Amino acid sequence: MSKPKVLIAFYSRNSSTERLANAIAQGAAAEGAEVRVRRAREFVAPEIMRDVPEWSERAGAMNAKYEAPTEADADWADAIVFGTPTRFGSIASELKAYIDSLGGLWFQGKLNGKVGSVFGSTSSRHGGNEATLLSLYGPMAHLGLIIVPLGYADPAMFAAGTPYGATHVSHKDSVMPAAEELAVAAYQGRRVALTARALRLPKAVAEAA
Repeated sequence: MSKPKVLIAFYSRNSSTERLANAIAQGAAAEGAEVRVRRAREFVAPEIMRDVPEWSERAGAMNAKYEAPTEADADWADAIVFGTPTRFGSIASELKAYIDSLGGLWFQGKLNGKVGSVFGSTSSRHGGNEATLLSLYGPMAHLGLIIVPLGYADPAMFAAGTPYGATHVSHKDSVMPAAEELAVAAYQGRRVALTARALRLPKAVAEAA
């Protein structure tokens, strides 16, 4: 049986969301998934980026590590995991722009039945992590994704994270995700991969018949 294919499409400015993305990738890979990790790109003017300390430098470094997510990546995937920092209580515009670019696949019905899941981070406590994750559920429903939350089906969930997806609070970028938060992210990767495999099984059997 072919491996489930998992796309992790995220935006990160200061590495918190990036680290969660990599932990999710590791969890999915541990369940035998083929994983693509992609970083959404900035589209603001360079002079705006230069006004924020280290934004341009960090963006350049991450863009050298990760390709930009494409429509082809979403078409390839059996599961799509979206990751975003909180921006004023909602999705970062960089990730939302990628989601908006999937209209062609949506129109063709090519995303229907794929697994969808979300994760994110925020700078301050009570800064909107859960609200942001829930705001991503709407676009995933429109795309036809089967939304996979985390629930409390793993011991890691009783130490960190939310039932909606892995999260982190960076306290103004002073701390990176702790072991407990990375454990939740790894569990999310495993759960997504296992769900994608289960949904692929009937299709694989039909194709083999």
